[in-house]
Amino acid sequence: MTTTIRTRPFRMGTRPSPMAMEQTGRFARAFRSRYPDIELAILKITSQGDQHRSPLAEIGGKGAFTRRADEHLLDGRVEATIACAKDLPGPHDRLPGITVGAVLPREDVRDVLVLPAGQPPATLDGLPPGTRIGTSAPRRAALLKALHPQLVPVPIRGNADSRLAALDNGTMGADAMIAALAGLRRLGLADRASQILDPTVWLPAAGAGMVVIEHRLDDHTTHGRLAPLTHAPTRTLLDAERAALAVLRGGCLTAASVHAALDETTERLTVYAVVLDPAGGEPLRTVTTGPAAEPASVGHEAGEQLLAAGAARLLGARP
Repeated sequence: MTTTIRTRPFRMGTRPSPMAMEQTGRFARAFRSRYPDIELAILKITSQGDQHRSPLAEIGGKGAFTRRADEHLLDGRVEATIACAKDLPGPHDRLPGITVGAVLPREDVRDVLVLPAGQPPATLDGLPPGTRIGTSAPRRAALLKALHPQLVPVPIRGNADSRLAALDNGTMGADAMIAALAGLRRLGLADRASQILDPTVWLPAAGAGMVVIEHRLDDHTTHGRLAPLTHAPTRTLLDAERAALAVLRGGCLTAASVHAALDETTERLTVYAVVLDPAGGEPLRTVTTGPAAEPASVGHEAGEQLLAAGAARLLGARP
């Protein structure tokens, strides 16, 4: 008589938004391809940020999007959780005992201008003075004030699909919005981009275009399963960008940009880091380079250089 040993399902926690489910589906295909004999169970976790429609600062900032998932992870209800790296709180704000186990290949880092459906294409330069541009990111608001002072940034909330719906039906409170191109592509809506913004001028967010899978630090079985699924070059970039954020004590609600670039031929890493003035003034910039084998050190150095140049003054400023 043959006894079949059933492997416990691998439980993955994800937010239930269409964008989150799309990135979860990409991970699921990779996981099932490598581990066809392990059942993958997807658990939808509605975050506080998904439920709360007022300013995020009222419920602890962007940690509101990860707090419940972190709790599910730490108390053993799931083996792993998945999120956009740019939406994570800064490394210093995460609960202890959680680590990144896998990173999917980096997607497009660029932001785009989105207009209500049916409007003719336009650019930020071509919009009338006083046009209200919706964004929830201090980085984007600071860039608008610095590069397009004739336009007015206004705070908006919601997932990408709900924001698009509000923009189209006139309930957003803004005339246009800034969105991530990678997010629109995940939703099959890249054609909604009226203008793709130059990332050398319109600086990308730290972690832009990256999807990360996290697990408990002491869960060595999950670590072993996730490690082969990671995209090593993207993990290098993530580690560098997050290290700079840690030094700055910043996160997705910080008016800053950290973007790493990897030269796989020379095995050198370059980190471009900028702290923006929330009022639209002159930003502080630095560029550091180092061995790709030491991404955290290169990112740490970028953060330290910005602090030495007086970044704390801008980081503590309010628009």
